[in-house]
Amino acid sequence: MVAMLASVLRRDISFGLLRPDEKLKLNDLRQRYGGSNHSMRETLRLLSAEGLVAATAQRGFRVTSATEADLQDILFMRIQVEKMALEKSLALGDVAWEGRVLAAHHAMRHCESVVQSDLSDLAALEWDNACRAFFYSLCEASGSPRLLDTQQKFYDQSRRFRLALLREGRLDFPDRATQHQALLTAVLSRDSATALSRLERLITTEIQA
Repeated sequence: MVAMLASVLRRDISFGLLRPDEKLKLNDLRQRYGGSNHSMRETLRLLSAEGLVAATAQRGFRVTSATEADLQDILFMRIQVEKMALEKSLALGDVAWEGRVLAAHHAMRHCESVVQSDLSDLAALEWDNACRAFFYSLCEASGSPRLLDTQQKFYDQSRRFRLALLREGRLDFPDRATQHQALLTAVLSRDSATALSRLERLITTEIQA
C-alpha cells in the first residue's frame, strides 16, 4: 500500500497537482488517495527521505519548495553525483553495460518522438521514465549502490522542473537529440573527458531552459 501511495503522490507532485509548499493533511490525503492514517504517514515519511516532502516538527508535512534556489541546488547535486557515477562506469563497465546504455537510449528516443505530439499525462510520464532509465543506465556500472540511490533521488527531485518545461513547450527536442547522441558516442568510445562534459551540459538543459 505504501509503495502504491508513494507512486501516486510522486506523480502528482511532479505534475504540480500537489503544489510546492502545500500543506499535506492526513485526512485530506486519505480522502483523495485512500489508505489508512498509518500507511499515509509512512508514505509521507518515505517521500520526505526522497526530498519531495518536508517534515516540520509539530507542523506535519508539506510539499517541498520549488524556488530558483532549489533548482540550482538540485542541478548542482545532479551534476556532481552523475559525473562521479559515469566516470566510474566508464572505468568499470563491460560490453553488456554498453548494450544496456544503447537500449535505454533507443527507448528514450522513441518516447521523445511520441511526447512531441502527445502531451497527455501518460505520454509525459512514459517519456520522463525513459529519460530516467537512460541516465540511470549511464551510472549503472559504477559499482556503488549508494551512489546509484543518490542519483535516483536527485533525478526524481528534478522531475517537477523538467515536466514544467515540457508542458510550457520550452524543450528544444532537436538539440536534445543531438546532445544525447553526442553523449552516447563519447560513452561508447570511452572518451571520459568528452562524456563528462556532455553529461553536464545535458543535465543543465534538461531542467533549466
